[in-house]
Amino acid sequence: MFKLIGVIAGYYFLGFWGGLFGFFVGSSIDRMRAYGSGGMNPLQNALRQAVFIETIFILMGKLAKADGHVSQDEIDHVEQFMQKLNMTAEHRQLAIGWFKKGAAPEFDIGPNMTRFMAVCGHTKNLKDVLLVYLIVMALADGHFHPAEEALLTDIAARLGYGSDTFKHLLDMVLNQSHFGGQQVNSAAALDDAYKALGVTKENTDAEIKRTYRKLMSQYHPDKLMGQGMPQDMIAMATEQAKEIQVAYDMINKSRGGV
Repeated sequence: MFKLIGVIAGYYFLGFWGGLFGFFVGSSIDRMRAYGSGGMNPLQNALRQAVFIETIFILMGKLAKADGHVSQDEIDHVEQFMQKLNMTAEHRQLAIGWFKKGAAPEFDIGPNMTRFMAVCGHTKNLKDVLLVYLIVMALADGHFHPAEEALLTDIAARLGYGSDTFKHLLDMVLNQSHFGGQQVNSAAALDDAYKALGVTKENTDAEIKRTYRKLMSQYHPDKLMGQGMPQDMIAMATEQAKEIQVAYDMINKSRGGV
């Protein structure tokens, strides 16, 4: 109900941007009425959602162009991304515009990153998810170009990640991607599973379980929604959590139950 009211009122007074903002505000109010407020501020959450969506498409464009060429695989990845978000035709056009803006050769991501940090910088989970999605985007064409790694390192630094922390996260995501399909039982796959969780065979059972639970917590729907992640992106975060789950299950089985 409030979602529709927000779109109509926002579009009437502020045009398309107002309609988009109204959509997020109305969605937040509808969730509050259905599930209780849980301390959420609808206006703050709506702003976070709008900034998060704009930032991720701009950075995807910048990342796709980092090696000098936007490949068909990268375009397909963005198309699938929009489909998973169930975007309307108008919102798709806006997202495509952001992508093209980011892909412009001389485009400076600085102002957008500053805005993202001002609005979302204190929400660690949103920063983590943003960086993870961008790493997955960099892998879309099957090649991890040095220019893409350099850009991701720069983005990570702007998000407040140190070099070692980013490299650790990068290694984890690269290995998590191996577990998107069927589980493979092999020594090499088990090594990848440890790397996917960011642990080693030397870690104790308790340390591995603690790390696993921390990773899964980062993708918990209630936590992400409470920090301002758009509702349609929650399912995508759940997909990432499934890869972590498969990796953990492999480790668990190899140890006879962690």
